[in-house]
Amino acid sequence: MGWNFFTIFIMLLFHHSNANANAKPSCNFFEGSWIEDETYPLYNSTQCPFIEHEFNCQRNGRPDQDYLKYRWQPHGCSLQRFDGGALLEKFKGKSIMFVGDSLSRNQWQSLVCLLYTSLPNTKYNATRVGDVSIFTFLDYEVDVMLDRSVYLVDVVREEKGRILKLDSIEGGKLWKGIDMLIFNTWHWWNRRGTTQPWDFIEIGGQYYKDMDRVAAFERALFTWAKWIDTNINPAKTLLFFQGISPSHYNGTNWNEPGVKTCLGQRQPISGSTYPGGLPPALTVLKKVLYTLIEKPVTLLDVTNLCLLRKDGHPSIYGLTGMDCSHWCLPGVPDIWNQILYNFIVTT
Repeated sequence: MGWNFFTIFIMLLFHHSNANANAKPSCNFFEGSWIEDETYPLYNSTQCPFIEHEFNCQRNGRPDQDYLKYRWQPHGCSLQRFDGGALLEKFKGKSIMFVGDSLSRNQWQSLVCLLYTSLPNTKYNATRVGDVSIFTFLDYEVDVMLDRSVYLVDVVREEKGRILKLDSIEGGKLWKGIDMLIFNTWHWWNRRGTTQPWDFIEIGGQYYKDMDRVAAFERALFTWAKWIDTNINPAKTLLFFQGISPSHYNGTNWNEPGVKTCLGQRQPISGSTYPGGLPPALTVLKKVLYTLIEKPVTLLDVTNLCLLRKDGHPSIYGLTGMDCSHWCLPGVPDIWNQILYNFIVTT
């Protein structure tokens, strides 16, 4: 029997319709809004003894609790609730590592608490080796680790002083063989004066006293991307990048001119859009991640959902001074991990 054009067209149309019907519905987890939910938070701070002082806002005397009662609602779908037992089963005998600065520590501690409070009777071991903190769930042989690497690239002490090497990642040897890596950097790139942990920047064998910090950030990210491309097999390692976690020190950005801190903020910004816009660093990060076509890294694009949470920081209920950069636990980082969990269980 001959095949005419009309017959082929109908068969292709039928095949296309069936393919669409069988495909999983897509959802952008990062477009949405915060809604009140009395079933939140996902755990109580008193149930997790591992929360560090700087994140434990309730223990430090924060008087309000409204900020705990919000969940993130994407447009067009809902996030599955975090199931610690299911995640531990999926990663049985495997390793998870967060790599970055204190905001990575924020997310690492959140995940440890989410897992521990899901199975509070499970055996565990907590150790530290150099810059790497390791929390092991012994019954599942799952290591949840944190490698403190605030720039991802190397900072090395030489005769000239402390050198920020934008073209070097010797520290990456710790990341090989890990089953899931979640990277992060940005928080330290604008530090100056006594809080800046380097004296010179090195690029291509040339030393500079300083340079445009966003340009330095971009150069370091391309070095990191090259390392990923050379050293990671995406068939064996899940790759994520935390994204840019914002601060709230300028009320003009959320239509409260004159407000200079997050102290006293008790509610998220309503709606889905932050009045002050997105930080330029996010554009740079997306540009670099776009180049990793063969070694795809999933961006946990938390910037906008965090910008809406001016109420989620420790403020004076953290470690010292006014902290509008980190996040209370329980709190916003639990949602980062809930989204991470949804990426894992739906793929």
